Amino acid sequence: MHITLRQLQVFEAAARLGGYTRAAETLHLSQPAVSMQIRQLEEQAGMPLFDQIGKKIHLTDAGRALYRHAQDILAQVQEAQLELEEMRGVRRGQLNITIASTANYFAPKLLAAFCQRHPDVKVSLDVSNREHILALLNEADKDLAIMGRPPEASDLVAHPFMENPLVVIASPAHPLARARRIPLARLAEESFISREAGSGTRMAAERFFGEAGAHLSTAMEMSSNEAIKQAVQAGLGLGVVSIHTLEMELVLDRLVILDVEGFPIRRHWYVVHRQGKRFSAVAQAFLDFVMHEAETLV
Repeated sequence: MHITLRQLQVFEAAARLGGYTRAAETLHLSQPAVSMQIRQLEEQAGMPLFDQIGKKIHLTDAGRALYRHAQDILAQVQEAQLELEEMRGVRRGQLNITIASTANYFAPKLLAAFCQRHPDVKVSLDVSNREHILALLNEADKDLAIMGRPPEASDLVAHPFMENPLVVIASPAHPLARARRIPLARLAEESFISREAGSGTRMAAERFFGEAGAHLSTAMEMSSNEAIKQAVQAGLGLGVVSIHTLEMELVLDRLVILDVEGFPIRRHWYVVHRQGKRFSAVAQAFLDFVMHEAETLV
């Protein structure tokens, strides 16, 4: 058999992620390229490795046997890469990082500063929502994530590095725009534009209202902070967002932060990784950089 390392990488990703499409997205390949690699591997093996049932794929007995060996081989290759990177130091290497969409307002500034110090480092950046980030970390596809606090019951380690205050925003024309010390009960009468269910910001806001005996009424759900800000600016309701998303809108007087009792909600940004993860020199350098310099830069 003449199996290539690329074929094993594609096969392992398809088996682990349960499909060719997700494997293609993870490996930055086209789906036909993934299908071709799997087909060539099956020709080498002389038997099918997957069964196709509807739109889902399932490992055959031969596939399960090869999957165990593929995991071992790829783990050994990764160990070799890490040892070589440690010998080279931080001069070169790859940083695989994922960030929450809200963190995208400041994370590029951190990455730019880090890359200025280490110009030969290559960065793979994924911007996504909370649920996808947790999935990526659990699948060990990423070195680090920048996000809100992950679930307590997980094998993830979270290092707080910067405050992330959540504030209530409104259109400058809203009746509450110039009010002071607005009671939380008054906001329960208003409609809110919220992120999708599962968003860290939404969960924090709903928990805050609930603990105060109030109810946050969601009139619309939006999949991005930009959409929320546009809807609030148009007068469709109020919003709860991270203050880090508002720099431009506040300067241009397109939005205002309401003076609400109990706000801002005090949260933190965290840099997160799997427990026991072995870091490359580059990933360790970025973790140290974020912990010691992020708050000053942002």
